[in-house]
Amino acid sequence: MQEIERKFLVRDMPDLSELSQFSVRQGYITHPTDAVEMRLRQKNQKYYLTFKTGEGTVRTEREAEITKAQFEIFWPETEGRWVEKTRWVGELFDGLQFELDEFYGALAGLVLVEVEFPSLTAAHSFVPPDWFGRDVSENGEYRNKNLAIHGLVPKDAGQS
Repeated sequence: MQEIERKFLVRDMPDLSELSQFSVRQGYITHPTDAVEMRLRQKNQKYYLTFKTGEGTVRTEREAEITKAQFEIFWPETEGRWVEKTRWVGELFDGLQFELDEFYGALAGLVLVEVEFPSLTAAHSFVPPDWFGRDVSENGEYRNKNLAIHGLVPKDAGQS
């Protein structure tokens, strides 16, 4: 399965009061130099194992729901490679869905928004709303794995 996604910093926070939200914690089993990502994710009371590979806008992603017990077996192996965030899910004017992530812990202050697309053409023709900030889709520093391992470059911690 391919994931076609663009990622942006958030310039101005939208009204989140009517949106669904999830508490997310995720950790990376694979090591920093691995070309593939194996991620554990807890989203509220559901647990997932995710495989990802590739760079930029188009990546391969496979995900399976796992039990809490399975999650807890592998979670200690992710120590030091964690991301914690609140994810807000909403609709854009064109029917697309966005996921806005407010990070906390070591990444507090970082807010990113992602939009998934049905095709690469749709991704390239997307005109983001005014509250979106800089497009960081091709900037590997904003991949969750890299944020979990290296943190954020201090100059980019704001929503520019």
